[in-house]
Amino acid sequence: MKYYIVIPAHNEAAFIEMTLTSIVSQTVLPKKVVVVNDNSSDNTEAIIDKFTSKHTFISKVNTNASNEHLPGSKVINAFYKGFETLDDDFDIVVKLDADIILPTTYFETICNHFKNDEKIGIAGGLAYVEKDGNWIYETVADKNHVRGPFKAYRKACFEQIGGLQKSLGWDTADVLLARFYDWKVHVDQSLQIKHLKPTGNAYKQKVHRNHGAVFYKLGYGFWISFISSCKISLKKKSLKVFLDYMNGFFAAQKAKTPKMVTEAQASFIRTYRRTQMLHKIKSFLGIKQSEK
Repeated sequence: MKYYIVIPAHNEAAFIEMTLTSIVSQTVLPKKVVVVNDNSSDNTEAIIDKFTSKHTFISKVNTNASNEHLPGSKVINAFYKGFETLDDDFDIVVKLDADIILPTTYFETICNHFKNDEKIGIAGGLAYVEKDGNWIYETVADKNHVRGPFKAYRKACFEQIGGLQKSLGWDTADVLLARFYDWKVHVDQSLQIKHLKPTGNAYKQKVHRNHGAVFYKLGYGFWISFISSCKISLKKKSLKVFLDYMNGFFAAQKAKTPKMVTEAQASFIRTYRRTQMLHKIKSFLGIKQSEK
């Protein structure tokens, strides 16, 4: 299967060489790779140029955006700067971050998943971060969720969900919309990706309020947003995080911020989230009962 890769990169000189090396070392190579140098002020562009000079399937696009790290919109704007340079002769499109290392069989395995199951719309592995010399699972998402730093989309799924939304929350919206349209989201837990820059390191404090607004824009409603905010704040052991999330939700509600989904899609999302929550509660109770 033909797969294209787009890599947004802003000041990734410390990591991007390892990312690109892991791509050119794949057992099944991509047909095209576009690296988008997004207003980098470090040595990112020179490193990209080193790879474009050696590998004809890798190209570079320069774009100028704000130096501020804006979660969501900045990276997707850069993604589309690269995507727009590609033709449509592909089966799979991949959005990668410039701070990951892929196992050498990563894309061979991903392509086989798409080939063997036509209902898979989104696929990926799991992210691991280094801690005390060991690589451990990065616990910022459930293991049934394909993370934003390494998402592969079947072309038909990508088109049906309307591509990637230029907003914080795009990497949750895409998965939920894929499920709305009856696509499978497949996580291969045997594929361990090294995430060199843990999620959130560059985010500013206001990100929690912004994420609360995303809950509103995804149509979660009050109770799902409330429970989700509680869960995150407990994990972070911070009441302020809970308040920030809920303040963001209410601010978006008061402002009547445009939603990222239709009402039919929002209804599906609420049902799906409730089902997920009930399943987790039942699983937790089942574990506790088995321990008695």
